[in-house]
Amino acid sequence: MSQGSLALVLHAHLPFVRHPEHEDFLEEDWLYEAISETYLPLLLAFDALADEGIRFRLSLTLSPTLVTMLRDELLMDRYAKRLDLLCELGEREVHRTRKDATFGPLATFYRDHFQSLRRAFHERYRRDLVSAFRRLQDAGHLDILACNATHGFLPLMQQVPEAVRAQVSVAANHYRQHFGRDPAGIWLAECGYFPGLERILSAERIRYFFVDTHGLTDATPRPLHGPYAPVFTESGVAAYARDPESSQQVWSAEYGYPGDPSYREFYRDIGWDLDLDYIRPFIQPTGDRKNTGFKYYRITGKTEDKQPYDPRLARERAVVHAGNFLFNRQRQIEHLASRLGGRTPVVVAPYDAELFGHWWFEGPWFLEAFIREAAREQTSFELVTPSDDLRAHPENQVATPPMSSWGAGGYANMWLDGTNDWVYRHLHHCARKMVELARDFPEATVPQRRALNQAARELLLAQSSDWAFIMKTGTMVEYALRRTREHVRRFLRLHDDLRAGTLDDEWLGHVEGRDNLFPELDYRIYRPG
Repeated sequence: MSQGSLALVLHAHLPFVRHPEHEDFLEEDWLYEAISETYLPLLLAFDALADEGIRFRLSLTLSPTLVTMLRDELLMDRYAKRLDLLCELGEREVHRTRKDATFGPLATFYRDHFQSLRRAFHERYRRDLVSAFRRLQDAGHLDILACNATHGFLPLMQQVPEAVRAQVSVAANHYRQHFGRDPAGIWLAECGYFPGLERILSAERIRYFFVDTHGLTDATPRPLHGPYAPVFTESGVAAYARDPESSQQVWSAEYGYPGDPSYREFYRDIGWDLDLDYIRPFIQPTGDRKNTGFKYYRITGKTEDKQPYDPRLARERAVVHAGNFLFNRQRQIEHLASRLGGRTPVVVAPYDAELFGHWWFEGPWFLEAFIREAAREQTSFELVTPSDDLRAHPENQVATPPMSSWGAGGYANMWLDGTNDWVYRHLHHCARKMVELARDFPEATVPQRRALNQAARELLLAQSSDWAFIMKTGTMVEYALRRTREHVRRFLRLHDDLRAGTLDDEWLGHVEGRDNLFPELDYRIYRPG
């Protein structure tokens, strides 16, 4: 008999970045790198476990913007070309290092690695990774979660309740279209929750969501079991809390596993290290350098003198760390079970999916090894999803979590400070205008409906929390500023043209072709009430 449960949750999300007007666009690399370094390696790890008959349960968010990009033919064509380029670079690197006893084997490792990814992308998954994840859900291994339509930060949208409802309803409808069922749970962007939000979730038949640790421990009344059992909100939707202990062991680069000296150094890449003339065909067309994914050094320590990377040693360390993580969860759950009383504990361990593979190259090896060991060598706990936990424990305490988020500070600090606070007056203004449009055009003509739906898309895209986050962190700020301003300007032009009856069909078609997500969107989701 297990003494408790562990719920692993991976949150896979990227902002909608699609630029058909440019043949090569730097920010589209966010998607291409994530596919090569996270999504394909995770799929291959999960399928390997499934093929071995290992039973496992894991929750995975696939945000609507990510799903849309993974099913966009233009982006998948571009990714296929990127894979071809990486395989060509692999062949060149094998030739360049053929007499180097240290780096020659590493070049061969990367060549073989990218060739295997290309085979998997084209042959095993037929360029459709969403269907591959859906098959794992249909087979009972994954519980795929919904996420806000464009990762809008809901606590800062309360001033226009219809905007909050649209972020949730558009996401739920998008999920049903792509996964053929209601979403059981939702990952609220940035774990952003405010009291009353659960009523909107309940209306979409969503059964659970997640908050950071303090979002549950500070609930009213105080939860009897702390963060190790969910609470039911008054609408019946369950709130699960992040476990800080398991999070730090995996997430923290300073104290967690990813900082091990044997692991691959993220910040050393041949795109920056090698001669410019040699590497030029594989970097930006402008000649500006960028990461290629070929990284030949390990973390080593806090030194600039990095030692060569050894994939075999790194994989062995990943297996050791998986065993350590298993041991720690066993002891943690055994301890909690002895203290909780009346309810078996559930430890919720959520992570950004991109940690596994992109930031921590060995992460998929670690995860696969952990799941394999947890299935075969212990009885202290079982891997579950929140859906499994709710079936096993249909009665839970009723409480109301406070407004909260994850991230530094825990109360929206990352998305509301002096670097980004200016965006919200524009977002609120546009949201109110969208509600008025939905009210004033209850029965629109075909051209009006196209413009109204596109106005809703531009508003949703402007509301992405990614832009405020980038402004706060200071990386790619110009792009985040540009995207926010462009979507607001397009919305306002559509609004003014609708009011004046002066729609420009050619311009509208151009915008529809560029910001083409949510083709099923109905602007009337913004109607008051």
